[in-house]
Amino acid sequence: MKVFGMRIKDLRQERNLGQKELAQVLNTSKQNISRWENGYFEPDQETTVRLALFFDVTTDYLFGLENEDGSKAK
Repeated sequence: MKVFGMRIKDLRQERNLGQKELAQVLNTSKQNISRWENGYFEPDQETTVRLALFFDVTTDYLFGLENEDGSKAK
């Protein structure tokens, strides 16, 4: 779960978004964004797909199963 949180945080910061701004985009709370980024829990499947679409990455990338270039993570 730690990889997921780090990737969300990195993607959010790369786009100069605060947790509150990302929460508004996803129609969730700032607290949920913080919990995801800190590895306390992961969003549901629908929200995970929305995150991937918003950041233009795959869900496999978010979960650490592949790298940014699409190659399989080791």
